[in-house]
Amino acid sequence: MSEPVTQSHPHDHSTATAHLRRIAIVGAGQAGLQMALALLGQGHAVTLITERSAEDIESGYVMSSQCLFATALKLEHQVAASQWDDRCPPITGISFAMSDGASPGKMTSWRGELASAAMSVDQRLKLASWLDLAEEKGAEVRCEVANIATLETLAASHDLVLVATGRQAELNRLFERDAQRSTFDRPQRALAMTYVHGLQAEESAEGVSFNLIPGIGELFVMPAITHSGPCHIVVLEGVPGGPMDCWQDVVSAQQHLQRTLEVLRKFAPWELADCKTLALTDAKGILKGAVTPAVCKPVGMLPSGRCVLGIGDAVLRNDPITGQGANTAVKCSQIYFDEIVRHGAQPFTADWMSATFERFWQSTGRDVTQWTNSLLSAPPAHIPRVLGAAAHRASLAGLIANSFDDPSMLFPWWIDPVACEDILRQHGA
Repeated sequence: MSEPVTQSHPHDHSTATAHLRRIAIVGAGQAGLQMALALLGQGHAVTLITERSAEDIESGYVMSSQCLFATALKLEHQVAASQWDDRCPPITGISFAMSDGASPGKMTSWRGELASAAMSVDQRLKLASWLDLAEEKGAEVRCEVANIATLETLAASHDLVLVATGRQAELNRLFERDAQRSTFDRPQRALAMTYVHGLQAEESAEGVSFNLIPGIGELFVMPAITHSGPCHIVVLEGVPGGPMDCWQDVVSAQQHLQRTLEVLRKFAPWELADCKTLALTDAKGILKGAVTPAVCKPVGMLPSGRCVLGIGDAVLRNDPITGQGANTAVKCSQIYFDEIVRHGAQPFTADWMSATFERFWQSTGRDVTQWTNSLLSAPPAHIPRVLGAAAHRASLAGLIANSFDDPSMLFPWWIDPVACEDILRQHGA
């Protein structure tokens, strides 16, 4: 369907012949927009379907905490240069603390240094900018709510259709839940997120602060940048039915802020140690909800018999407890892009779609999912030992911290107590 052309591009796999394709992407999140920009950079024709315009995205509610670590940042920057690097607070380490939820102090605490800095840019800024950029680079951008009929029309007129949204029930039903790879069938945490100004606690200075309260939940604080400049993001994850599952009666932004403060004061008071005043960055700098973790089969079969390929949240939804959502979307998009380029002028069959997802699963998705699910469940005995030992071994703390960038560093020792003993010995613990 497409004729080969010769072109050179700074991010080409080669400067030889490239086969230009007509590709549709449904969804304008991290995975969808990154894919669109990468394809446009190679000269492919891109149709982008988005429910919201760039203006609506920028003026809307926050979407995530989106801390990107070094590997994902490098891949992202290959597609679109960041305009926030010189303004976004660097994240140079991971601070960990564990408490029992009753006493005011910490049972254990440590900080692991990252080999390269991470960053968190409010997705309202980035995605709105990227959507405008995609249109500038020649994408056909259509602002509409896609349904099955939309996919049928796109599949009939494009070489490949990628579904990059996990928020539409009608489209989600195309991608069957993979029972063998999905551990849970319901949310494992009640989630709340708050963007704030005025937080100056030492624990969250230039780092992600990860607080674990076994049986109750987790609290994360990290520096970021939003419309109004540098800020902090507070992410609260409550075990369902527990004392941090406390958002049902919250209806206003100010109530949301006050409830966030109450949870911090009760379960991680050290995060507020130097705080004089705390304010929302904006009235839409809040979010609450829940995620049902799921791995889905990547090929969606339309009534016509044509196939579409799921990417990002459409096929892999993990709880944000390990901060891997945006990182996984970046890596998934890059792997899919590589496979599209490698495929040349050949048809995008269901077998190719399955093999492409499998490459992503084996290289990234499996480890992220296994690690995330392990933190949502009662940990095996060797994990608290490692977390405690890291307080006395900087190298071990660094290993755990840098696993947020590359979760494969955790395996097999995170799930294998014998391999864990070897890790402890290697780090002199």
